[in-house]
Amino acid sequence: MYNASIQTILAASLLFVIFTSIGASKASRLLYSGSLEKLNRKSRKLLFWAWFPAIPAAAILAAITWLQVNMDPIFWKDRLFLQAPLVLVPLLSIWVVAVPKLLKLRYVMKPSAAEGSTTIEPALFQRAASLALIFPYQFTALGALTSLYFTLVPSVPFYWMDTAIPLAVFVALAAGLWWRHQFRSKQVRKMETYQAPQLWKRALTMTGVLAIIAGVGFYLFTYAMDQSVLPAEMDMASGTVDYGGGAAGQHAHHDMAAMAGMVSVADLTGPKEGTPDRHFNLVAQKKTVTLSSGKTVDAWTYNGQIPGPELRMKEGDLVEVTLTNQDIEEGVTAHWHGLDVPNAEDGVAGATQNAVMPGETYTYRFRAEQVGTFWYHSHQDSQEAVSKGLFGALIVEPKDVSQASGTVGTAAYGSSGENAGLDLNTNSNTSSNSNSITNTTALPAAALPLKDITVMTHRWKDTFAIGANDELDHQTVAPGTPVRMRLINTDDWVDQTNTLVGTPFVVSAIDGTDLNKPDILTNTHVIVPTGGRYDLTFVMPEHPVYLQVGDMKKGGMLLSSDGQGNVPEMPKSVAFDPLHYGSPKATPFDANTKFDRDFTLILDNKLGFYNRNFDFLYTLNGKVFPDAPMFMVKEGDLVKTTFINRGNVEHPMHLHGHHVLVLSRNGKPSTGSPWWSDTLDIQPGETYEVAFVADNPGLWMDHCHNLVHAAAGMSMHLMYEGVATPYFVGSGTTNHPE
Repeated sequence: MYNASIQTILAASLLFVIFTSIGASKASRLLYSGSLEKLNRKSRKLLFWAWFPAIPAAAILAAITWLQVNMDPIFWKDRLFLQAPLVLVPLLSIWVVAVPKLLKLRYVMKPSAAEGSTTIEPALFQRAASLALIFPYQFTALGALTSLYFTLVPSVPFYWMDTAIPLAVFVALAAGLWWRHQFRSKQVRKMETYQAPQLWKRALTMTGVLAIIAGVGFYLFTYAMDQSVLPAEMDMASGTVDYGGGAAGQHAHHDMAAMAGMVSVADLTGPKEGTPDRHFNLVAQKKTVTLSSGKTVDAWTYNGQIPGPELRMKEGDLVEVTLTNQDIEEGVTAHWHGLDVPNAEDGVAGATQNAVMPGETYTYRFRAEQVGTFWYHSHQDSQEAVSKGLFGALIVEPKDVSQASGTVGTAAYGSSGENAGLDLNTNSNTSSNSNSITNTTALPAAALPLKDITVMTHRWKDTFAIGANDELDHQTVAPGTPVRMRLINTDDWVDQTNTLVGTPFVVSAIDGTDLNKPDILTNTHVIVPTGGRYDLTFVMPEHPVYLQVGDMKKGGMLLSSDGQGNVPEMPKSVAFDPLHYGSPKATPFDANTKFDRDFTLILDNKLGFYNRNFDFLYTLNGKVFPDAPMFMVKEGDLVKTTFINRGNVEHPMHLHGHHVLVLSRNGKPSTGSPWWSDTLDIQPGETYEVAFVADNPGLWMDHCHNLVHAAAGMSMHLMYEGVATPYFVGSGTTNHPE
């Protein structure tokens, strides 16, 4: 309903501008009626355009009223205090002031019309030129335009001072219209007979007015466009610093004197010494790859395959990854999405390293401390890089569990350890591990080895695929086998719906973190946001099990004992909701904790320029990078953040280096299993309260993982006091993280 309300406000505001503009034009030209019959007809039509704009006006006011009744003030304050008066007050001036004048004019015309006269008496011209008749129509059109401006460029957060300039322009233009029509009315009253200006003179005057408006508009347009150009070189830690109510500390960027005694991002590395337990080689290269249907894709790849090799490791492993850029001219990195590595290993060009250019090599070293489902992708030109294929799955297994097999695609276990050099193909069934499905005692007992399936979805231009499989993927699974499906959504701006039918199941993990005592589900679909991961676990029944991804009717994944079978009919299902799922357990903090920092982040849309591109921007507290706020914390702080999505599209917000605990959604507390997330999908109209411990020093990106939004400026940073970065971004550098 929230989305419907703001869409109503936008659509009705556009109609209101159109309708009031027509009325304003007709009111101004009423004086130019050449005959009594025309004056009579035009005045009748003008009455229509007094009442007809009330329809969109009523829709706007009704939507604002709904927001006021049902939503928090942040969603409606600007609309109530700015848009509603700009719509209602001028429109009332038409009904209260102009319409009585118009009715009086028509009343005065009746005797002359009854006598068959065609001549307009001077008194009628004077009434048609009345300031009280014309000005309200034009005042309403001006109010409609100003209201539309505040719809497209909202004042968020709402401060009266931020509205001063557009409101001053509105007042100045209204005063100009008042003076113009007052002057014209006086001129008409002086004339014994009124002679309308010739058409060419009126056209010339209008052309001159439009030329002035166009000239001023062009100047303002080009000025705003030029002002939006990003610097050729800038610090990634740019932005207005927000201390979240904490004490403002010392912070420096690139001033060498000020950086003395500070920790550089480049020094916040993983273990530099020791033989790695796993070593992986990733080679970024362009390659034409073939999907299962035979379609070919010109892709950017890691190791010549899509997705890149699945990297598997054990909890506590020291991991070393050598990244080589063979021929990606734009440069590459490797970011470990959801894995909270030391800052220097995070793989963000311009923030934690320089982009790896063609012919260059870069080595990452970190210890895999978390167990779960993660993925990796390039964070250099990430919107283009991910869409073209520079991504792969990353799985961290518990220490006491041997390798899981049967993954979709190819799994790499590194060059060290018991699984050195082992590749697993899609149909592999040989494994030995003791991993059981977490907290599913009501499901049938399972004694067979785990079937571990990675479902990594991606759209290759016009073709949707699971991994490189764009057809129905048949998997052979023996009845009684425990199955873990790892759902990973790599697509930009797609909340991927996954529907599992044929078996009860549990959601055992979200974003790489196990849930506590998850409940058994049936007829439930799981929506995985861009960048998010959900693990589904179940015991394979005697009959086939089908996973439908999105609206694929002939695709998806079909599991059966013989690898055969047909896609079943899909039942009606309800959406999975993590807020009340599973059982609670103790956490390091909760909603009642006293937090050291308390931030608010408002997500919204506005029309404007970003680096000379004119479009709807996606804003953070009304700004885009590099003017978006930078949240400053100290190591050890307990940090709370309130996300508020005022916009009309969803935003999967991804904080690097940390997992946040969801405390509440829309004022309702989280009552199920602790819900830890690194990619939290915030739908329009939603408010989330989340919290985390600032225990991983560095400069961390916090951005929308709809990467097209991040590339348009929906990116900010979490910064620790006492940390500086030696890296730059901008057109004059090789670093372009988004």
